[in-house]
Amino acid sequence: MIELKGIEKSFGGLQVLKGISLEIPYGEVTSIVGPSGAGKTTLLQIMGTLDRPNSGRVLYDNVDVLQFKDKQLSKFRNENIGFVFQFHRLLPEFTMLENVAMPALIGGVPRHKAMESAMALIKYMGLADRAGHKPAELSGGECQRTAVARALVNKPKVVLADEPSGSLDSRNRRELHSLFFDLTRETGVTFVIVTHDESLAAECDRVIHMRDGLIEAVKTHGKKK
Repeated sequence: MIELKGIEKSFGGLQVLKGISLEIPYGEVTSIVGPSGAGKTTLLQIMGTLDRPNSGRVLYDNVDVLQFKDKQLSKFRNENIGFVFQFHRLLPEFTMLENVAMPALIGGVPRHKAMESAMALIKYMGLADRAGHKPAELSGGECQRTAVARALVNKPKVVLADEPSGSLDSRNRRELHSLFFDLTRETGVTFVIVTHDESLAAECDRVIHMRDGLIEAVKTHGKKK
């Protein structure tokens, strides 16, 4: 379980998060929704240990990971957390296969094993025939599915996604959303998704509503079949 306790965050004189406490079980798809400026992305970045709060604790399986030194925290993040962003952030000079393998290579996995794991995910995504192509040669939907594969290559406990379908057309958006639920059902990976997409939020197991740096409500829908 992921637990956030008393998370506060300010930028200069602006307090963005005002004492956030929540629990997110593993094995579910959770969405974080709310108006622009509510603090959703900041909360996701702190949950993913990409940023540190001014105060509060972030626990994974009862371990306060913010107590780790930077090198230890980077290792924890690489092994346990995957990230998907609104714009895929693939490295343009590398192929799809190389991009997907990158987190494993950074984590010290032997190259042949990293490539093998990456190719298995690419095949799962239905993109095997595109594995040798660079991002500029891929469609938006293909790039974002590649980004999801990259997030999964180290078999993380959780994938944190910030508006992952925001730049996609309606067909690719639906396909990406279905992929999230399929992956959770088939592999048990947890997704936490910041989104403005009401249709996606309505399908999630859990919806966290934020406003003005606070949690307004948490609604559970039960697991999607």
